[in-house]
Amino acid sequence: MAKRSQGINTLCAHAGELEDKQFKGAVSPLYMSTSYAFEDVEVKRYPRYFNTPNQQALAQKIAALEHGEAALIFGSGMAAVSSSLMAFLHKGDHVVLQKTLYGGTSNLVTEEFKKFGIDFTFARDLSAEAFEKEIRKNTKGIYIETPSNPLLSITDIKAIAGLAKKHGLVSMIDNTFASPVNQNPIDMGIDVVIHSATKYMGGHSDILAGAVVSSEEKIDTIFQLAKNFGGSLSDYTVWLLERSIKTMGLRVKSQNENAGRMAEFLEQHELVEKVYYPGLKSHPDHELAKSQMKGFGGMLSFELKGLDSAIFMKYLKLIKPSMSLAGVESTILSPAKTSHALLSPEERKEQGIKDGLLRFSVGIEEPEDLIADIEQALEETRKDMVDVRI
Repeated sequence: MAKRSQGINTLCAHAGELEDKQFKGAVSPLYMSTSYAFEDVEVKRYPRYFNTPNQQALAQKIAALEHGEAALIFGSGMAAVSSSLMAFLHKGDHVVLQKTLYGGTSNLVTEEFKKFGIDFTFARDLSAEAFEKEIRKNTKGIYIETPSNPLLSITDIKAIAGLAKKHGLVSMIDNTFASPVNQNPIDMGIDVVIHSATKYMGGHSDILAGAVVSSEEKIDTIFQLAKNFGGSLSDYTVWLLERSIKTMGLRVKSQNENAGRMAEFLEQHELVEKVYYPGLKSHPDHELAKSQMKGFGGMLSFELKGLDSAIFMKYLKLIKPSMSLAGVESTILSPAKTSHALLSPEERKEQGIKDGLLRFSVGIEEPEDLIADIEQALEETRKDMVDVRI
């Protein structure tokens, strides 16, 4: 009989946990030391080398969740992104990237790569053909993000992974918006999976972290650079992150359901111009999302019809206008003012990010309460704008 794979909630709760051999506690012990013995030991442990007991245990959990061989835990999502890209790219190399990326990633590429003699091209669209068209003799990697931030566009993961293998390139994906609960890109052929663990892995808006999952060989390549960049995470935060991941499966499934309800409600509302959510049948990539995702995620974006989005956010009482995403509490923001503020107005326009676009991170509240909050805010905004016109 074939060995049964453990379910997502079992992996969240038990994969990579440290045994409390002294007191038999139910949770992993926390090792706060930054200094360990170097004589007569199997592993010379040092926090910057990503190999303290808590760091190693959490890496095993995240690797198991993403069906990879190994993982590294970083101090932020951008530390994970930059370390992964720079580990495989050197002076004279070229990389092809998806155009619709998180603003911090785009800024890293456009502001820093030229300093290191690394060339780059953004594919004109999300098709494999568009990526292949940009491949050169010195191309070393392909980088994608799906669902994308903030318009929830969907890239064909299998097609990109196949393209990378065809040309001998390293394929990388930012899997933050999906989380390991909804999407496992390694199963579809991707080489390196990156997360802002601040988001769904942390899930409570109180942890800053990043993670990378891949093969043992590629993780070692990333490690050789990362230990010099110094982007490791303190063991206390590592311990908190492991605690948070235990409930990730439950949280994300609830957020999937709530986001689906909210997307349907917003799409039918007379004061909403457009909704971006891959779970909607009206989404241009709905069928592709269905084929590669187990759930459509807790993120959506929308545009209001004739109303000022800034005024609307001020009237929200339950949903918090806030900078980040994926917490148990619902939050909302303007990408033009936050996540994509580093892009020029022309670059945002080219990506389809309007100034009035709102990105909505749906939490675990009762959907009826979220709907009531949005309805009252829309009504107050309409009254406010009518008064101004008068």
